[in-house]
Amino acid sequence: MEHLRKKVCMIGDYAVGKTSLVSRYVNDTFSEKYLTTVGVTINTKTVMLAEGRKVTLVLWDIAGDDELSALAVAYLRGAAGYVLVVDGTRKTTLEAARRLQVAVAERLQNPPFVALFNKDDLLPDWEISMDSIADLRRQGWATVVTSARTGHGVEEAFRALARRLGESV
Repeated sequence: MEHLRKKVCMIGDYAVGKTSLVSRYVNDTFSEKYLTTVGVTINTKTVMLAEGRKVTLVLWDIAGDDELSALAVAYLRGAAGYVLVVDGTRKTTLEAARRLQVAVAERLQNPPFVALFNKDDLLPDWEISMDSIADLRRQGWATVVTSARTGHGVEEAFRALARRLGESV
């Protein structure tokens, strides 16, 4: 049985839900407390793929920023892919995500990624339209609408990236 280990970085602006998404995915938990990530936090989760293949995702939860800092670039080294997180209730986080995606693509030769539009449990408060997300899909972005609070779409999002990483060997 083939078993791969793949480094995946969680990136996005401040307070978009990166840490909450990792916590939901890895431990199936959610906390209302907001804890700022300082530097990086690392978690792992193994995903079973087709034909008995396994991929262990080594999730690097990088401190939030709307630009790619020198420190974030250092953390990104060796990443096989990344998760780009957007807060659906804050349009500015989509603008930041676009800038981050371009910066990461330039520095890492365009690795696979999935964009998570988080906080769908707050849909009435969203500033980002589903049409905007559909436009990004047409531009080739893999997108998933998620909620770290309820768990909606979280497993699907990470599985989608794990499949892409499993295929890229």
